[in-house]
Amino acid sequence: MSARWAAGADLVVVGSGVAGLTAALRAQSLGLRVLVVTKGEVDDGNTRWAQGGVAVVLPDQHDEGDSVQAHITDTLTAGAGLCDEAAVRAIVGGGPEAVTALRALGAVFDARPDGRLARTREGGHSAFRVVHAGGDATGAEVERALVTAARDGRVAVLEQHVAVQALRTPSGAVAGVQVLDDRGVPGVITAPAVLLATGGLGQLYQATSNPEVATGDGLALALRAGAPVADLEFVQFHPTVLYTGEGARGRCPLVTEAVRGEGAVLVDATGARVMAGVHPLADLAPRDVVAAAITRHMARGRGGVDDHVFLDATHLGAEAFRTRFPTVLAACLAAGVDPAVEPIPVAPAAHFSCGGVVTDVDGRTAVPGLYAAGEVARTGLHGANRLASNSLLEGLVVGARSAEAVAADLRGGRLADARLAVVPDLPSAPVADRDSLQRVMSRYAAIGREAEGLAIVGSVLDVTTANRVLDTRAAVEDAALTLVARALLAAAATRTESRGCHVRTDFPERDDRAWTHPTVLRMTPSGQPVPLYPAELRGVA
Repeated sequence: MSARWAAGADLVVVGSGVAGLTAALRAQSLGLRVLVVTKGEVDDGNTRWAQGGVAVVLPDQHDEGDSVQAHITDTLTAGAGLCDEAAVRAIVGGGPEAVTALRALGAVFDARPDGRLARTREGGHSAFRVVHAGGDATGAEVERALVTAARDGRVAVLEQHVAVQALRTPSGAVAGVQVLDDRGVPGVITAPAVLLATGGLGQLYQATSNPEVATGDGLALALRAGAPVADLEFVQFHPTVLYTGEGARGRCPLVTEAVRGEGAVLVDATGARVMAGVHPLADLAPRDVVAAAITRHMARGRGGVDDHVFLDATHLGAEAFRTRFPTVLAACLAAGVDPAVEPIPVAPAAHFSCGGVVTDVDGRTAVPGLYAAGEVARTGLHGANRLASNSLLEGLVVGARSAEAVAADLRGGRLADARLAVVPDLPSAPVADRDSLQRVMSRYAAIGREAEGLAIVGSVLDVTTANRVLDTRAAVEDAALTLVARALLAAAATRTESRGCHVRTDFPERDDRAWTHPTVLRMTPSGQPVPLYPAELRGVA
């Protein structure tokens, strides 16, 4: 049976993080009937784990020498030549209004003694412009404010339901989603607009800062619905994730970049500076630079240590850790490390997908009725490497803009009649063994890739993959990871250069003659993600 129950809405939002809840609240304020679907509890996503803050230039910063233009310039520099400058200007320029709206919903940011918002600096930023909450618990405060506003505003939220596939009309437009509850009971939600806000793909790798729900579901759903994706090869590895021992798996605690913003430095087991002579900004270089430098340094195994380095923040002292970085302090103490008196063991881990479903800055994809916002989307803001703390910013700005786009498209009659949605049976899809997938992705498709290793991953997928009906949440997630891995491999194999987060050891140089365009992929009728080439890119990126 393809469905045991049905519901309807004007807009279905899949995901309940910063982008999804921002969109849902804005859409409801515009008079739309909104239903939020999330596969866990409403606050289980990645947003609440964000530590650093929101990168934004507020009006009172101008007299301190910062500007929106400087933030734009820093974003473009970090993106290594692949940002869409118009998107950067729109999203960065929309930051002040978005943060003001969030504060109006009740979000409380840390303040200085003079009453203005406290600010820190992170890697790649030329100024102290990152506003934060709870010291290093910004994401938790953002999520708390949005969840509270959604509950107070009576936004309908359907928890413990995973989206399996988009519903399509005979013309190919998206008109709802098919879902499963935690017992495998299927249902359908028809709606002329579906917004994907499902987050990233960190669970492709053995060690990640992402929670267990980050399995690339939205990317897979969009590919199967006919939407192009772009820049999936650019997976940002956060340089400083707490090292908790050999073979650490799953979500590992983040040590926010703001610790380096407050003067901490990376050292090896001998006490030598890791970033000395690597980049003019040293320990505050962009994340791709720092993560790659740590990886190279670990390979040397100085002092007999080849799987982590150390972040020395002992200059901060116990009181500063307690008040400014309580989340980091708690994680370190739980691992038996007192960061006030000893360096913190750290190593890079999968953190953020700079690519995603191709959208404009209003969340529209190439498929009518399908929208995307947040980490699942590729707006062009991040290019080849995301600037620190631009992720919450993007979720706030594009989440609101997407809701406004849906409302405008509904008023303009540009969306399909949801009553035309065809309700199919539950689909079958290739599913790989997750443990094998994570091991080979971490070994051959993380920081430092080459053609032979990427081919090995493909071979392992061929051997361990079998078709199965997507009738459980685990099957949906594993099928998504399998498809997204295939897409990432195709993108990484296609881009024969090194740029930003994508490091090819067999093509170590950046090539601005051939590779200043995004790597765009679509899924073929046979279910394989394949690259489009420059002549085919018009209209999709």
